[in-house]
Order: sequence, then structure tokens, then C-alpha cells
Amino acid sequence: MLTWLQRDSLQFPPLAKAMREPNGLLAAGGDLSADRLISAYRHGCFPWFQDGQPILWWSPDPRTVLFPEELHVSRSLAKLLRQQRYRVTFDQDFAAVIQACAEPRTYADGTWITRSMQEAYLQLHERGIAHSVEVWQEDQLVGGLYGLAMGQLFFGESMFSRADNASKVGFATLVGKLRDWGFVLIDCQMPTQHLRSFGARAIPRASFAEYLKCHLDLPTGADWLA
Repeated sequence: MLTWLQRDSLQFPPLAKAMREPNGLLAAGGDLSADRLISAYRHGCFPWFQDGQPILWWSPDPRTVLFPEELHVSRSLAKLLRQQRYRVTFDQDFAAVIQACAEPRTYADGTWITRSMQEAYLQLHERGIAHSVEVWQEDQLVGGLYGLAMGQLFFGESMFSRADNASKVGFATLVGKLRDWGFVLIDCQMPTQHLRSFGARAIPRASFAEYLKCHLDLPTGADWLA
């Protein structure tokens, strides 16, 4: 039975109560306040819904993750990185990145990054929790991604690309930085061929919960504005 959240409580049901079909649907309702979003990610779930739907919270089993030391960079991407065709920055224009991620895609009907979602993650960015990666070609923003950093874990949310392989350059650069900073896991949420090509793989939800328990509050050497 689906749990409906109350606005006056930030608690989520145990992950084991998530539905098997659709995989990982844990709860509905509540709001997108910064405090609730922080509580959700710390608990092991995330919001994903379309305009016109109630807020839906998910915790799929298995969970798709990428361990930074397992990053796979193809020969063609490695060559592109060496060429330095693109310039990569961090936290230089979070608003532009999340807006670009919310733009319609040719392969999708609508977007799950609603206006309310954008406003919520902008609040998390202002609190130093949500971060963006910008990929530039000269002075044009041609790719990027955003997500949340908590302890030694990074929770990836969405990426976009307006030039060949721009988002791949941004993602590979981010993973290298996270590895150097001491992050142990990148949450990719759901499997895609794109993520698998980088080395992402599935782990049991219970294992993911253990990573949350052990690494959410540990320090890193992250310097997002360096």
C-alpha cells in the first residue's frame, strides 16, 4: 500500500516498503522543501514525477551506481578530453544548467524537472548541497549536469548536451574530481546504456543503504569553486 506523506513530517517509510511494480515507488505527497529533499536523499529515495501528478518518491531495487575508481573512458572520449575542445567549470551557473536539463527532449514527452523542482534544487544549491557542472565551448554553455553532494556520496540528477559529447566530457571530468576528493560512490538512480558505458552497475538496495549509513557524514576534500 502506497504511503502518503504529511506536510508536517519529514519521515519516509522504510525502504523495504517500496513497491516492486512499479519498481521502487515508495511514497507520494509531501512537498519539495529543502529540508524534505535532504531527508529523502539521506533516507535513500528521490522525487520523480510529471506535471499534474502528485510528488512521487522512489527507491528502486537494485540501485544503479558508479564507483569513481571504476570509471570507464572510451578511447574516443579520452582523445576528446586531451584535445581540450571544451572547458569545464563547477558551480558557475547552476540555474542555467538545471534550466537546460528541463528543456524538452526529442525522445521524451514532457519533463520531470518541473518549475517547482527547479526552485527546490536552487534552494539546495544556495545551501551548498546541490552542485552543477558546466561545459563551455568558448563562451557558450553546451553541456552540463547537476546533483547533490552529501558526505562522500554524490547523487546525480540530470545532464544535457548541445554539442557532440559535451555532457560526456562534463561527467568524466566530474567523476575524476570526485575520485580525487575522496568520494566513494555516485548514485545514478536508474540504469541507462549511457551510464553503463561509463562503468555504472547495479547493486542491491540494501547495499546502497549501507553506503548511506557509512559515508553520508564523512568529510571529503571537495572544493567546488577551485
